[in-house]
This record gives sequence, structure tokens and C-alpha cells, in this order.
Amino acid sequence: MTSTSTPTERTGSGRGLLAVLMPAILATVTASDMVNLMLPTIGSEFGASEAELAWVVTGFLLMFSVGIPLYGRISDRVGLRRLFAFALLTYALGSLICALSPNLAALVAGRIVTGIGAAAIPVLSIIAVTTLLPPERRGVGIGVVSAGAGVGTAAGPALGGGIGEALGWPALFWSMLVVSLLLLIPALRVLPDEAPRGSGRLDLPGGVLLGLGAGLVLFGMTRAQVSGFTDPLSWGSLLVAVAALVVFGVRTVRVDQPFVPPSLFTNRVYRTGVLVAFLAMVVNLGGLVFVPLLLVEVDELTPGEGALVMIPAGVVTALLSPWIGRLAGRVDARVLVLVGLGVIGLFSLFLSSFAGGSSVVFAGVGILGLSIGFMLVMTTVIGSAASELPPEQVGVGLGILQGAQFLGAGTGPAVFGVLVSARRQSGSDAINPLFSGHHGAAHSDVFLAMAAVTVLTLVVASRMRPTAAAEAAPAVAPAREMDSLR
Repeated sequence: MTSTSTPTERTGSGRGLLAVLMPAILATVTASDMVNLMLPTIGSEFGASEAELAWVVTGFLLMFSVGIPLYGRISDRVGLRRLFAFALLTYALGSLICALSPNLAALVAGRIVTGIGAAAIPVLSIIAVTTLLPPERRGVGIGVVSAGAGVGTAAGPALGGGIGEALGWPALFWSMLVVSLLLLIPALRVLPDEAPRGSGRLDLPGGVLLGLGAGLVLFGMTRAQVSGFTDPLSWGSLLVAVAALVVFGVRTVRVDQPFVPPSLFTNRVYRTGVLVAFLAMVVNLGGLVFVPLLLVEVDELTPGEGALVMIPAGVVTALLSPWIGRLAGRVDARVLVLVGLGVIGLFSLFLSSFAGGSSVVFAGVGILGLSIGFMLVMTTVIGSAASELPPEQVGVGLGILQGAQFLGAGTGPAVFGVLVSARRQSGSDAINPLFSGHHGAAHSDVFLAMAAVTVLTLVVASRMRPTAAAEAAPAVAPAREMDSLR
């Protein structure tokens, strides 16, 4: 494996590296849901139906979910500098297409191109921290980069609603274009042009099968959100997805050098972390989609006013990110994940009970709690997975982990969207007896379902115990880690 001493020295003991990675991941993750509150405006301008508008979000998430595992695997064969530059340029091109879109088809095409570029940033950022920073600095580095993803996820709807209402929805994409181009030169300076670390043949058919399965799962779920699971495109896509993933699994155990080494999943911490990441993201994105919808549809706020309610969650999460990264290096990983999930579950129940009432403050408090809990979970899960994986499996392992995370991002809103539609049609009262609002019973049920998913995730996470080798590894003083990154 290539020595990391030279790159680390060039990045100023990690400061230069994190100064590029943090805003890059913040911008790309923000882009995933920044258009949510502006979809009604876009639909009115282009005369598009709700089903057609869904592709503005689905097209991006589809490329994101498919691309992350592929980039993780390719990073073992192509230098980080080249991959990162390709990702930023592709992201800039997609943003330009979106900003200039004369119709919905062009906008969706631009979002697909943007997703192809954006998919590389989260996984390459984590790989860069893991491979370029010395071991005693990686914990806080992963925490800082993960915080960028958490803040971006929480800030997306708020920034999108505020900027979109003030300047028009094309301004969202012009701003992303500028950010990506501004980051290009610093990225070329701080990332090394290393020789590829991987060897042997790349299992491209295996990667295609994995991407096909993940993409069709997301597509089937999205169709179900609009037309229900009885729609042939919905259940047909899910059926083909299952078939593709089964063939992928069979191929994985039969070929000499599979796309995903089976040994990855012999590690209990890693395989548990993948499932926890998926389920936690299902709940997190469910909240980040349905809290803004609650504010606009039930509380009758404008997109800009809804953004103001969402902003405190992003600000507080950003301020807490250094502390959370430090905490992840001090507290037992399993305990911290369980605490984070407990926070998510409590605030999901809080939203189910009080959101949609007389004050929108309840919605703001609820999304703040969800964001903090999610950051506690994901910072710890990613750090634990990275420390458990051998160096030759870091790229593909973190790619699969983050692919599962963002597949959850597409699955959550789709599943909960089907629930909202069904509850609205039934016209029945909220299931939660604590719900006191006069409107928004369907949203209350969604948040209650999120709490139920969190309970399931707690059961899964209870098995997240480190290996004997990891337990025996010496702990690094968090304060020293933070000092080394300053």
C-alpha cells in the first residue's frame, strides 16, 4: 500500500484535506433534496404531474445509489485526484444543464448527470480520510466529513426553499455549479495522484448486477409512492431487482475476484453497520422529506417560511459536529449507536404526537432531534467500519456501506409516501393517541412508523460488537486528535 506520509504532510496535517472534503460533501449531499420544497413551483412552470416531478428527485438518487459502490471499487484502481476531479466536473456539468433546462425532461437529465458526479464525493471523501491521514487522526477526520453529510442532508430542504423562493429554482443549480468549480483547484492541490492500489481483474458484470438491483429497488419504491405497489412498474421492478441481486450473490461466491469480497460480511461490526446505516437513513430521510411537507401542506407555510423552521437543525448540527467526532473516538461504538437511535426514536414519537398542532416550533424541535441522533449514529458506524476493514477492502467496503445508506434515502420517502396516501384516503384519525392536532393525522402516522422502524434498528444495532482485535487496539485520546487537525 502506498505510504501516506507525503500526502498528509502536503495537506497541512489534515487541515487542507478536510477544508476541501467538508464543503464538497456538504454541497453534493445538499443537492439530493434541495429541490423538495420547490417541486410544486417547478410542476406549475412545466405543467408536470406529481409522478413526473418525482423523477427530479428519483433520477438523482438513482445515480447516487448505483454510483457509490462502483466508485468505492474503482478507487482501488484509479487515483483519488483523478476520480475527484471527474466527479466535480460531472457535477458541474449536470448543474449547468439543470439551470438552463427549458423543460422537465432536460431538468431530469441534468439531475441524472449531477447524480453521477455527486455519487463519488461521499465515498471518496471517507476513503481519502482513511488512507491519507495517520491512524491517530482518522477518527476525528471521519467525524468531520460525516458531519458534512449530516448537515447537508438536514440543510438541503431549508436552503432549497429559501434560495428557490427568493431567486427562483434555477438559482439552486447555478449556486451548485459555482461551488463545484471553486472546489476543483484546491482538490487537485491536496489530493495525491497515487498509483492505483488494486490488482487483478475488476468484476464489471458483478458491479452491473449490483447497480441494477439497487437502482430497480429505488425505482420500484418510487413508483409505489405515486401509484401503489399494485402498479406493474412497481412490483415488476422490485421483482427484477430481487432476481438481479440473487444472481449477484451467486456470482460473488463463484468467481475468483468478485466485485464485493464475501469476506467483508464475515465481520459482524461491518455487516451490522450496513443494515443500521440503511434503516437509519430510511428514518432520517423520511423526516427530512415529510417535516417540510407537513409545514407546507398542513401548517400552510410558504417554502421560504418552511426553510426558516428547518435551518436551526442544520446550524446546531454543524456546531456539534466536532464534539460528536470527538465523542465517537471516546465512547464504545455500540453504546453510542444505541444512544443515537434512541434519540431518533424519541423525536420521531415527538413529531407524531405534536407536529401539525398550533405551533410550528414542534416541527423544528423534532427535526433537530432527528438530525443530532442521525449524526451520532452515522459518524460512529462509518468510523467503526473503517477501523474494522483491512486496507485492501476499505474502498469497496465503504462504498457498499454508503450505498446502503443512500438506498435508504430513496426507500424511506417512497414507503412513507405510500403510507401517507393510504391514510389520507381512509380519512381516519391518527393512530397515536397522543396526537392532538386538528390536521395532519396522516403525517402523524408516518412519524409513528418512523419510530417503529427505529425500534427495529435498535434491535439490529444491539449486535454491533467489535472484534477481539478491535477491542484490544489502544484508544487514541480525542483531545490529541483534535489538536493534530488544527
